Amino acid sequence: MKHVEFNTNGVCSKKIIFDLTDDGKIVNLIYIGGCNGNLKAISKLCEGQDAKHISSILKGNSCGGRPTSCADQLSRAIDENL
Repeated sequence: MKHVEFNTNGVCSKKIIFDLTDDGKIVNLIYIGGCNGNLKAISKLCEGQDAKHISSILKGNSCGGRPTSCADQLSRAIDENL
């Protein structure tokens, strides 16, 4: 298992923390800062899911006119750590 702590850029959350299992699943996903309810929902939806699949779904998602979002930042964190 690989532990990841990713410092976000350009979004309200400050950090994304999760583990990647040996078979490429996301577990123990939490966001530090940001929109609490929405990010808890993202964490629940991603728990136990294939990281590559989650990255492909979330990649490029924007937020409020910003070119990135907390979901897109998760995609970037996954891609950097697979």
